[in-house]
Amino acid sequence: MSKKLYSMTRFSVIAFASLLLIMSLAIVPFASAATLSDASLELSDPRPSQTADYTFSASNFTTATTLRCIDVRLNSQADGSGSAPAGINTSSFTLDSSSVITVANWSEDSSTSGLLRIENSGGEAPATSGELVFSGIQNGNTTDTYYAIVTTYSDAGCTTQIDSVTVAFAYTDGTLVELSIEPTLTFNCLPVGASESVNGATTSVASTCSGIDFGNSVTATQNGVAAHELEVSTNATGGYVIYIRHTGPLSNGSDSIANHVGTNADPVAFPGFGTEAWGYTTDDLGRFTPNLWAGFTTLNELVSENTSATVGTDNFFVGHQVGIDAETPAGTYQTTVVYTVVSTY
Repeated sequence: MSKKLYSMTRFSVIAFASLLLIMSLAIVPFASAATLSDASLELSDPRPSQTADYTFSASNFTTATTLRCIDVRLNSQADGSGSAPAGINTSSFTLDSSSVITVANWSEDSSTSGLLRIENSGGEAPATSGELVFSGIQNGNTTDTYYAIVTTYSDAGCTTQIDSVTVAFAYTDGTLVELSIEPTLTFNCLPVGASESVNGATTSVASTCSGIDFGNSVTATQNGVAAHELEVSTNATGGYVIYIRHTGPLSNGSDSIANHVGTNADPVAFPGFGTEAWGYTTDDLGRFTPNLWAGFTTLNELVSENTSATVGTDNFFVGHQVGIDAETPAGTYQTTVVYTVVSTY
C-alpha cells in the first residue's frame, strides 16, 4: 500500500512540474524586432560642434503595425553599450519632415541627451520606405565614427519593438570625410601636384587636403586651377555617393568672386581669362565632359556615385578653378570646401 502511494506522489510531482514548465513557456514573449534595409544616416554638415540636419532613410518598415514611438539613439558603440558623442546637444531637436509618418501627428521628447525620440499616443502605421529628417542638432565635438541605433515601437512606453537597424556616421573636418556603416567604408582625400591633368584642364598649383593656396598666381590673364584626388572603398550593397559644397562665396570681407554660371545639372565651359568665376569639375559623372564646370553652392552637389559595393578602391578627380578680371579688388579671398560621403546598405 505504501509503495503505491509513493508512485502516485512521484507522478503528481512530475505532473505538477510539467504544468509549471508549460505555464512558464506560455508567458515567455517570443517577439523580436524586424530589420530595416537600405538604411543610411546623412548629416547636412559633418563637422564637429556644427548644427546639422540628420536624415535617416530606410526601407522595409512594418506597415501592418501601428507605431507610437520611434527612437534614434546616437552612441559611441554599435550595440548601444557606449555613450552619446561627447559635446552633442539634442535638447532642441525637431522632426522637420518625413515621408514615413505624418509629422504633425508626432511630438519630440528631447529629455535624454543623444536620443532623438518622437511619440504619437494615437499611433500611426508607417509607409514602407522613406526618410525622417531631424533638425536643430549640434554635433559632438570629436572627430570619430559613431552609430545611430534606430528602433520603432508599437506602444507609447517605447518597450515593444517592431523594427530596428544600426547605421554608422562620422564627424569630420575640412575635405576629409570618413563614414563607416558596418563593417567597412573608407574615404580619403589625396593631394594633386601642379601641371597635372584634371578632366581636360591642367593644374597651375599643388593642393593639400587641408587647403588650396593659389597665392598671387591668379591674374586677369591667368586662371588658377587645382585638384583633389578622392578615393573610396566600401562593401555597402547600395554603394555610395559623394557630395561637394562650399560654406560661402570665395570672399575678402565684403568683396567676393562670382560663382561660375554652370550648374551641377548643366555644367558649361569655364569663361576665358579676365572674367570672374569660381567653380568645380569632376571626371566621375558623364555630364561633366572635359572642361565643363559648375559653380559652387552651399548645397550638397553630386560629384561621384556608385550604386554597388566597390571592387577594391574607386579613385576620381575633382578640379577647382578660379578666374578674376582687371577690376577684382585686391585682398585675400577664402572659403571652405566640404566633401560628404554617404553609403547605403
